[in-house]
Amino acid sequence: MGEEENPSSSSPSPEKEQLKQAILQISSQISVSHSIKVFTAKWQSARNKLEELFSHLAAIENCELGGRNPSLSAAVAEILATLANCGDLARRCSEFTYTGKLLMQSDLDILSANLDSHIASLRGIGLVEQSHALVVSRLSLASASKDDVRFYLNDVFSRLKIGKKREALIAFNEVAREYERHIKVGVEIDGFVNLIVHSLDSHETEVQEAAAEAVSSIAGIPLGKAALVSAAAIAPLIRAVESGSELCNEFAARCLLKMTENSDNVWAVLAHGGVPALLKICTCAGDSGTQLVSLACGVLKNLAAVEEIKRFMVEDGAIAGLITLAGSRGGEDAQISALDLLHIIVRGDILNREAIIAHGGLQTLVGIMDPERPGSTKTREVAFRCITTICLSSVTSCLASGFADHILHFLRFGEAPVQELALKASFWLSGASDYAKKVMGEVGFMDVLVELLESKSFDIREIAGETLSDMLVLHKNRRRFVQNDENVVVLMRLLDPEQGNNKVLLSILASLSRSNSARKKMLSSGYLKNIEKLEEEGAKEIVRKLSSSRFRNVFNVLWHS
Repeated sequence: MGEEENPSSSSPSPEKEQLKQAILQISSQISVSHSIKVFTAKWQSARNKLEELFSHLAAIENCELGGRNPSLSAAVAEILATLANCGDLARRCSEFTYTGKLLMQSDLDILSANLDSHIASLRGIGLVEQSHALVVSRLSLASASKDDVRFYLNDVFSRLKIGKKREALIAFNEVAREYERHIKVGVEIDGFVNLIVHSLDSHETEVQEAAAEAVSSIAGIPLGKAALVSAAAIAPLIRAVESGSELCNEFAARCLLKMTENSDNVWAVLAHGGVPALLKICTCAGDSGTQLVSLACGVLKNLAAVEEIKRFMVEDGAIAGLITLAGSRGGEDAQISALDLLHIIVRGDILNREAIIAHGGLQTLVGIMDPERPGSTKTREVAFRCITTICLSSVTSCLASGFADHILHFLRFGEAPVQELALKASFWLSGASDYAKKVMGEVGFMDVLVELLESKSFDIREIAGETLSDMLVLHKNRRRFVQNDENVVVLMRLLDPEQGNNKVLLSILASLSRSNSARKKMLSSGYLKNIEKLEEEGAKEIVRKLSSSRFRNVFNVLWHS
């Protein structure tokens, strides 16, 4: 089944061109009216009438009754004149260039009366009722060809044009849900996406929700994103996010998330007031569903990739609001999204890092790492990433917040995923500063790291060894390390001449060999032969120190025993 064509003419008649022009102008006027901030009640009334007029003209255009109709031509000509006046009034209200309020109110009343007259005139012609007789056929999606789908969606489009928006949008969404590839067919129908976008401003909740679902589906394909941009979808999507139902909010936010994956669209979101609207959702999380908050954070994350927009977000209070959201327990997805966004905001920006610390953000983030607080490994992982970025220039603040204690707890008692995260945090902390090494030595990290050197996981052994090696750079840590008699013995025992992964262990032992006490324990460990076998791998310096004059007799006895 293919698309129906009108064989009577190869190009539209002047009457049809005039009708199409009127429809396009009405659509434009409706869109413009949403941005007018004065005489809002009168513009709301005019907008309602424009929408009704649009529905009637679209229905007449769609019915294609054929033949010249002088009454219709005259009515459309009058409508075009009224629309020109409407455009002038809208411009003056937008620019605040009208001469007086009373005069403008009078002009708007006349506009409203003229629109009523046009609606009555169209009804009197008798074409509107005929056009509403169209019926959308059912489609068996499982067996439908592309031509069948095109014919079906043209029918859906017809229904949409004559004002049967709810039924038409539901029909399209059914197709989009079951077969995503059919979305492209709808997008290719001239004017289809524009009408769906126009429906986002519907006063009927069901229509608005269905339109939001439809645009979200359309945004899922590259061709659809381009069509939505051409249809100026950003502004109505932001209005839907601000004032629609919860379901409408989510679909609209999901659509914005998809559209802002392309950096070309982020400026349009900013220009239409999207940043304050999205931040309000995130900072008033108690009034919004977890899913919506997560989606809003996702859109803002896309926007924050542009430095100027990120700065605008910070100036608009993003940091304080996101810290509150990150510290809440309302929903893990929303919390992770807030942490992700905070990480984007602080990355590469020392002023924003300082601002988060000033707002108590570091305490909030370290609190997420608290083992006494319930939380997933994923949440803690994102919080840790944020902490490490913030503390690049403020490790002391991080340690003062109890971060080291939380990490040590998870190293000792955490299950495998969170233990690995704690180990990565330990490695980062040991390389941050000498003060951090000192604190870690004092609270007991080294004994735990020695235990992890015996892990079955090669990665864990390597990171634990590197962390311990970093810590033993400090003399105080070396002295504390050898006070535990077992520590040196474990290191000597783990040396394995048959394996080629002794580099870190030898590095640690080389550091310890500066200490007389450590050398004595190496000699008495019972594993001195392991050192001998590894001389070619870097143990020569250790052997030299162990065989120094002070220890020569003991060394010779043990070496040859």
